[in-house]
Amino acid sequence: MNDHQKLLSDEVTVGSLEDAARAATGTAVIIDVFRAFTTGAVALANGAERIVMVGGLDQAKDLRAKGVGSICMGERGGDRPEGFDFGNSPVEITDVDFSGQTLIQTTSNGTRGVLAASGAQRVYAGAFASAQATVRAILANPILPISLVAMGDAGGLRRDEDEICALYLRALLLGLTPDKDAVARAVRTMAELSDTRRMSAADADACVVFDRVDFAIPVALRGDHAIATAL
Repeated sequence: MNDHQKLLSDEVTVGSLEDAARAATGTAVIIDVFRAFTTGAVALANGAERIVMVGGLDQAKDLRAKGVGSICMGERGGDRPEGFDFGNSPVEITDVDFSGQTLIQTTSNGTRGVLAASGAQRVYAGAFASAQATVRAILANPILPISLVAMGDAGGLRRDEDEICALYLRALLLGLTPDKDAVARAVRTMAELSDTRRMSAADADACVVFDRVDFAIPVALRGDHAIATAL
């Protein structure tokens, strides 16, 4: 199958939150638009060799101390955790050269969802930043079924930007040509960007730049952590 072909509607499902990640089989795309997997895409585009995704703050710092990675990146409650090198912001790292480095990332939602998707044969980290490349990678060698999981909030709250991204990816997989500008407007006018998200307007704008990278982000699960790379 190549990227000129498409999947059937019953081969692609859209789910929400961590339970959907746990239930995924075949291929799972774990979606975190604001901001984990947009930030991850930027880091890999800026030369990072890999991103080690973990569930806990102490685990991240411990792996850094052991030399597994050199940089800790992530958030809790939207803020950069104490002792971390970077927060969860694509804008913050836009001009940072990560060439050859291994980053360690933990976030409240995205990395948590990836780690929950242990029943899937193939896992991708998804966002608008890597949307077309992710679809291309899936269509090149599909492992069915395809589960598009909008991670939302760890507290069980669905987030519109992730839900919209999941529907956008589904449309692409089905061979449709959704209007990127209309989708971006939907995110900007529907997603809640309150102070509780602790996200700048610049970060929000950066997260609705479509296909800013030309690679998918496959994630290989390794016990209590996962390894993300550019493909």
